[in-house]
Amino acid sequence: MKFLLPAFVLCLATAAASAQTSGYSLTKTFKIGSPGGWDYIAVGPGGKIYVSHGTQVNILDPKTGDSIGVIPNTTGVHGIAFDEAHGKGYTSNGRINNVTVFDLKTFAVQGQIATGQNPDAIMYDPFSKSIITCNGRSHDLTVIDAATGQVTATIPLDGKPETAVSDNAGKIYVNIEDKNKISVVDLGSKTVVANWPLGAEGPTGLEIDRKTKRLFAGCDKQLVVMDATNGNVVTKLPIGDGCDGVGFDEGLDLVFASCGEGKLTVIKETSASSFSVIDNVPTKRSARTVAVDSKMHAVYLPAADLEGAEPGGGRPKMIPGTFGVLVVTRK
Repeated sequence: MKFLLPAFVLCLATAAASAQTSGYSLTKTFKIGSPGGWDYIAVGPGGKIYVSHGTQVNILDPKTGDSIGVIPNTTGVHGIAFDEAHGKGYTSNGRINNVTVFDLKTFAVQGQIATGQNPDAIMYDPFSKSIITCNGRSHDLTVIDAATGQVTATIPLDGKPETAVSDNAGKIYVNIEDKNKISVVDLGSKTVVANWPLGAEGPTGLEIDRKTKRLFAGCDKQLVVMDATNGNVVTKLPIGDGCDGVGFDEGLDLVFASCGEGKLTVIKETSASSFSVIDNVPTKRSARTVAVDSKMHAVYLPAADLEGAEPGGGRPKMIPGTFGVLVVTRK
């Protein structure tokens, strides 16, 4: 009997490992031929995929991957946000310090709005009905009234803002990348009202579950789960290296950390206090940002083939003609 026990335990371990998989895998790639670097990707109205790329935003049909539109002249574009009530989309243009406004139906550009320096992530806050940019170089937020297109506030921060999310009730949470913390901004007073240390290095991607009031911050090889009511760290989970994006499927209670080493870490939220890594889906080296379609339960990651490492440890250059969007779906 003593020889049977290890085999039995091994079978149980194998069964447990099999049960702890997400069912997600890389199923296809949508090719985009245009050159240039990239940053964020977003799922817009109707499931359309908006991909920042070089000096433009490519808009893809989610079923076929075909290009259905382009937002031009968005030099150094980082992110895309949507105000469906007014039928407008917005891009944050890091190298020209402004936001491009475009029509969500025709994709026609309607104008540009000046922001702080190097606007990075961009979001729409439904509570204040504002577009908000995280300005990496000037260390502040630009708040734009979505109805008028006027800048209503510039909110100073004490570090580099990377990503922001809203509780849809008057507060937004901002990853401060160089201070390893989350700053809480009250949109009524337009001031920072709290700073919460993450206890982890280099926060980049950020998401929120508004039901459980949990924040998910992607850091260096760790995903930090934080209580959005008081800043307490609930848990820390291991993820891949090079995370630059976090997504959340609110229907499945799954958190996705896109890691540039070529791994998509999938984390299951069982309750507000229970989280576990259930999968590490192979993607592609360079697939470091992510967007999640919670209706279709699809995950999108922009990526390209890369050359060898740059001297001095710089980011490798992409190989021209290899850029595209990885599509990760459930079996």
